[in-house]
Amino acid sequence: MAAVARAATTSDAFNAIAEPQRREILALLRAGERPVTALAQELGMTQPGASKHLRVLREVGLVRVRGAGKQRLYGLDARGLRPIHEWIGGFEQFWNESFDRLDTYVQDLKQTRQGE
Repeated sequence: MAAVARAATTSDAFNAIAEPQRREILALLRAGERPVTALAQELGMTQPGASKHLRVLREVGLVRVRGAGKQRLYGLDARGLRPIHEWIGGFEQFWNESFDRLDTYVQDLKQTRQGE
C-alpha cells in the first residue's frame, strides 16, 4: 500500500486537532483563559510540550494569546473552528435522516406489538 503524504499539523485546523492532547487543550480553554503552566499541569505534560501544542493551535487560529503582566494567557478562538463546524454540519442531515428512520421503525414495531 502506498503511503499518503500528510500535511503538516500547522497547515489547518483539521490536522491540528488530530492530536488528542491538542483537543484536550481546546476543551480546557472552553472554560476560559489559562497560562501555559496551568494547562501543562492539568494535562500532565511538561511546560515546553504544552507550549509546542499551543504554538500549533495558535498558528492555525484556534488559540489566541495575550499578555497579562508577566504571564501569557491562552484562550480559545472559536472562529478557527468554523471550517470544522461547517464540514461536520454536512453530516447533520445524514444523522437526522437516520434517526428519523429509526424512530419510524420503532413506532412501527410498537404498533405491530399493540395489534397482536
